Amino acid sequence: MKQLAPSVHIDYSVLQQITMKVMYEKALSARVSDYLALKLSEIAKETERSRSFHVQKALEAYLAELADLQIAIDRLHDTSDTTVSVDDIRKELELLNYTQKVGIA
Repeated sequence: MKQLAPSVHIDYSVLQQITMKVMYEKALSARVSDYLALKLSEIAKETERSRSFHVQKALEAYLAELADLQIAIDRLHDTSDTTVSVDDIRKELELLNYTQKVGIA
């Protein structure tokens, strides 16, 4: 970290991360329904964030969900992956006796 003045510091690693992020951002174009465009504009106005910000966050969330779904599908089709019963999970978590006492099956 280089000191420029008594109270001014530049952290070059942070500056590099910001620069790299800006360098790798790509513009996209997408067609959406009038309804989605209107809702996006309303949300952007309410949150004082850009429409691009919300589109990016929605796309990040969608891609993360899609990756989780693919993992679940892969595990479902993996015959070497063991199946654990609800009772076994309850035993492991010491919940079997509690759920029987309160009548939850």
